[in-house]
Amino acid sequence: MPLTASRGVGRVLPTIAPNILNTGERSSDQGALHFAPYVTMKEWPFDMSMIPYGRQNISEQDIESVVEVLRSDFLTQGPKVPEFEKAVATYCGAAYAVAANSATSALHIACAALGVGVGDRVWTSPITFVASANCALYCGATVDFVDIDARTYNMSVGCLSEKLKEASKAGVLPKVVIPVHLAGQSCEMAAIAELSKQYGFRIIEDASHAIGGTYAGKKIGGCQYSDITVFSFHPVKVVTTGEGGMALTNDPDLGKRMARLRSHGITRYPAEMTHAPDGPWYYQQIELGFNYRITDLQAALGVSQMRRIDEFVERRHIIARRYDQLLEGSDYIVPWQHPETYSGQHLYIVRVPRRLGAARHQMVFENLRSGGVGVNLHYIPVYRQPYYEAMGFKRDDFPNSESYYDEAISLPMFPDLTEDQQTEVVRLLKAPTGYQTLF
Repeated sequence: MPLTASRGVGRVLPTIAPNILNTGERSSDQGALHFAPYVTMKEWPFDMSMIPYGRQNISEQDIESVVEVLRSDFLTQGPKVPEFEKAVATYCGAAYAVAANSATSALHIACAALGVGVGDRVWTSPITFVASANCALYCGATVDFVDIDARTYNMSVGCLSEKLKEASKAGVLPKVVIPVHLAGQSCEMAAIAELSKQYGFRIIEDASHAIGGTYAGKKIGGCQYSDITVFSFHPVKVVTTGEGGMALTNDPDLGKRMARLRSHGITRYPAEMTHAPDGPWYYQQIELGFNYRITDLQAALGVSQMRRIDEFVERRHIIARRYDQLLEGSDYIVPWQHPETYSGQHLYIVRVPRRLGAARHQMVFENLRSGGVGVNLHYIPVYRQPYYEAMGFKRDDFPNSESYYDEAISLPMFPDLTEDQQTEVVRLLKAPTGYQTLF
């Protein structure tokens, strides 16, 4: 049976505990012992009939594109990587693009290229995946958070402005600010860029959710209001390379440096070397870099997926509009879209108002899960993670983030979600939970 998108290959599954997979091989990405090569779908210890919150769409053309690379001379560091970089840069209107093996890696080299180091400060949103903050720690900097806007769930411009005023007085301004385009909706980048001019910080857009979206009529990723923009190509994102990320910029020096940092800090360009090459074989490591390269296999998938990006985004918007209609008049708070943005629509986040009862949020979440819907929560505020709690962050400093965490649920959002599945999600969402008053 040929592999098709409708079969839903690559569902997002729960983390596998070490005691489940234990035959003596060491997993490269979890550190757990595993027998993955010997597991059949019948033996897989999770319910594959659940409606996941996200899933990639893989076409026959996608598959053939990868197979073509497998039959070629290059599996990595070949022609498909620059082709993929050019496809994304052209689509977004950026001058340079550097593909990496994950968005985390891309965020890291973005910080490093901007000179983030020991003694520097980097600010980001607390409602994000931990990578948006970790990338600064990798460079030796300290991290702080700016509370979110109550409607967009992105970094609040008002909170950022106030925090910058206080930081300026105390002499502790950030070197870099990383706004996060949660769910695919752009932050208010023009206002953030104006603040950057006033206070002298650089900007990295964490647009991991947002490829295909626009801000002020222009594609996210064009870096009109930032130094660097980063995308993710994880399977649940708008387009996928399996795992992968990319950093885009309009600055040639940043582009060159990120490309060098991606590959061990090594250059083969004579103009960047300390002396003339010893011969045509010669290369130099001129700074400490990393092995963050993406493969031609992944890039080939990315090139193929980019041909359908607008189709993917439009399909996601159709699903979002139907959610809006199905939830109209309900107790739930549906996403608000800023009039200057067109979202990449990675996620559809509803909120269970706390006025319905403190326990209602968890009841609704568990009811959906038990009913076969793989809902999620994006995200646990980063400052709540034990590693960050030890740094002394206070939850009371981020009231909007705390309120969001108490109420948010991410509903299934992916191009192949059917109307029947969506109707079932909403039915379970509206179903009575807990003890009901009958009089």
